[in-house]
Amino acid sequence: MSWTQGPLLGFDTETTGVDIETDRIVTAALVRRDADGTQVQTWLINPGVDIPAAASAIHGITTEQAREAGADPVVALEEIADAIAEALLRDIPVVAYNATFDLCLLDAELERHGLPTLPQRTGRETMPVIDPLVLDRHEDRYRKGKRKLVDLCGHYEVVDPGALHTADVDVVATLDVLERIVARFPHLAALDLAALHGYQADAHRVWAEHFNSWRESRGLPGLGAHAEWLGARPTPAAPSPLELITSQS
Repeated sequence: MSWTQGPLLGFDTETTGVDIETDRIVTAALVRRDADGTQVQTWLINPGVDIPAAASAIHGITTEQAREAGADPVVALEEIADAIAEALLRDIPVVAYNATFDLCLLDAELERHGLPTLPQRTGRETMPVIDPLVLDRHEDRYRKGKRKLVDLCGHYEVVDPGALHTADVDVVATLDVLERIVARFPHLAALDLAALHGYQADAHRVWAEHFNSWRESRGLPGLGAHAEWLGARPTPAAPSPLELITSQS
């Protein structure tokens, strides 16, 4: 049976900004999809810092709202990490659009609050993970245009799932986009999860090398994209997060 039959666990965050080392999670969603349907769990978190107006304009959560109704980050992060680690240990793939950002930010938040990271909880690297951005970028590499989630929703003719930039809606859209990608590139469904995880790591490395070469040829400043998928936290100067806040939706 192919991994496409599920279960799958979608994951997304909305944040205070794009710096993984210093910014915080404001909302998060986990969406489990299997033969029985779709189950959604969401969190509103008090990040303990002010939410910049630019971030609030994107996801709609203000500092005041987070302080009044947000959960204690220690409690919420523990719940999120436990659910993800449990899925990973059962070889249920975590599906996240631009997964490096969300998963690395989660680990940074866990470290910040003295909680075990995902690798510490599972005793291995964070896998299996499926990232529709990595797959689309590799399978249809010569297509022009942007590759934000909203762009892929249009390209793959995913029905408008509602107001993007809310974590739960973004996750559902991500799962729908993944389904369309696999329908268009069916060889992905034939890979087992370990092979698919490695396939994406290789695909990301190829993309990063070409992207950095392109940047160098134009004399662009900054560090460029890190060649290691998931394992290395991107820096704010690197464009590899693809405009991290907006690329998630």
